[in-house]
Amino acid sequence: MMENMVNVKINGKAYSVPANSTILEAARYAGIDIPTLCYLKDINEIGACRLCLVEVKGARGLCAACVYPVNEGMEIQTNTPAIRKARKTNLELVLSAHKKKCLTCVRSTSCELQKLCLEYGVDEDHFQGNNNVYPIDSTTPYIVRDNEKCILCRRCVAACKNMQAIGVIGANDRGFDTHIASAFEQTLDQTSCIGCGQCIVACPVGALYEKDDTQKVLDAIADPTKHVAICAAPSIRATLGECFGYEPGTDVEGKMVAAMKALGFDGVYDMNLTADLTIMEEATEFLGRFKEGKNLPLITSCSPGWVKYCEHYFPEFTDNISSCKSPQQMFGAMYKTYYAQKVGLDPKDIVFVSAIPCTAKKFEVTRDHQNAAGVPDVDIAITTRELGRMIQQAGIDFKALEDEKFDEPFGIGSGAGVIFGATGGVMEAALRTAAEVIEGKELQKLEFENVRGTEGIKKATYKIGEVVVRVAVVSGTANAKKLLTAIKNGEEKYDFIEVMACPGGCVNGGGQPTQPAVVRNNVDLKALRASVLYTADKNMDLRKSHENSAVKMLYDEYFGAPASHKAHEILHTKYVKRGL
Repeated sequence: MMENMVNVKINGKAYSVPANSTILEAARYAGIDIPTLCYLKDINEIGACRLCLVEVKGARGLCAACVYPVNEGMEIQTNTPAIRKARKTNLELVLSAHKKKCLTCVRSTSCELQKLCLEYGVDEDHFQGNNNVYPIDSTTPYIVRDNEKCILCRRCVAACKNMQAIGVIGANDRGFDTHIASAFEQTLDQTSCIGCGQCIVACPVGALYEKDDTQKVLDAIADPTKHVAICAAPSIRATLGECFGYEPGTDVEGKMVAAMKALGFDGVYDMNLTADLTIMEEATEFLGRFKEGKNLPLITSCSPGWVKYCEHYFPEFTDNISSCKSPQQMFGAMYKTYYAQKVGLDPKDIVFVSAIPCTAKKFEVTRDHQNAAGVPDVDIAITTRELGRMIQQAGIDFKALEDEKFDEPFGIGSGAGVIFGATGGVMEAALRTAAEVIEGKELQKLEFENVRGTEGIKKATYKIGEVVVRVAVVSGTANAKKLLTAIKNGEEKYDFIEVMACPGGCVNGGGQPTQPAVVRNNVDLKALRASVLYTADKNMDLRKSHENSAVKMLYDEYFGAPASHKAHEILHTKYVKRGL
């Protein structure tokens, strides 16, 4: 059915646009860009920054395009001298209360405010006066807040409250004293923040950023007494290219590996291996619980933001979370036990690094029960952004690199491991293995399409042999809240649930490359990035975790069998009921 359309004029030219559009949406539908700072589609539509001002014939004064609906016959101007002057003035007012440390800001050259100021030729000192001074909040292992750079766009607040249904930050005080903070001016570590980092990727400036651990990595590499290894999470190959000008949805696995080797790591490995290892443990755990009817539904444990969310907001479900460590933690645990013994390394001399799409992983490395060898399983977790900065600072020409392969013996990962980075990927990977175990024969079709896609909640029922398995896939903690509440109230029932804290899964994690609002509002980043992983899976010969020869080697030589006593000691963990 065709969408209802209305006829409007924009800058003197006639267009037919969707009837339910705002002026901002109509203009973009017509291929005309209107600048914004506060607007995030479906998340933050508040008309606060006043950068999207336009003239509407018959209206009094300038109108905010992001909240002003179109109607039949409307005549709109988006680029008159009065509009440009108003936008420039508003930018200068924003700058008057902004800490202008652009040369040393982590967002320099990718800052939306910086870009607009350059485009409109602002005078950064046009308005001068007193500015509020705020302490930098660096109390968590993962997020730093610098309120002196905050422009009060409230995009971070909207991401936390509207998208994630957490709401640990908001606007405190009023007028000139307004600032973004937690209730009662608590530091972030005193709140139930889950570390998902969605506030960081929503921020248009440098007021929020991950706690940078790159110097720790560089110091370790420079220390001749240390053996420094790194593993890359499945989604990094789909997003790292964005740090170097590649279009979203570009697979840069080979160049990523080459860049990490050029940085000087002693081993560069594929986390897909331990994604497969996770499936072996988790599928076995699910089959055991399913047979006994105990602690169902089993809920996945790969997303540390989700795990912390559950501990805070739904502590009664912590017994349902799989006891498996995440692939990141499994890799470090395996490396410092099995591999250290195999090659004669002292675990204390190993520095294990993970390149991950997630700020919450920085918290995960500090959790209890993550020290299988008596030392932390993983020493340092760096985001995709941090890895990108390390490569740039080392003077490595990323685009000129020749593709290289991951190091053996841990360079083997299946297609099932690859798709871990997309919402539904963990579920699909587990079903591929569980189905073959239950049926005792090879699957004719490996794709489980019902759990694919970027929808926030996906539900499916599969008949595997004589068994019916009810599954659900959730991404974004707001959606997790909806589903868990329904289960808690007895309205819905499942056997197996995958939860990712970030909408769309790891491909849209809080540690991924930042993209401006104009991209986030008009490009489906989640789908583009996920397509890289599904394409890689489709093109691989090895597509099932239980057929991974490196995983078989680990069980044959060290762990014995999935869910063995040794596997539980090294590859499994525990949770706490934190509450609010």
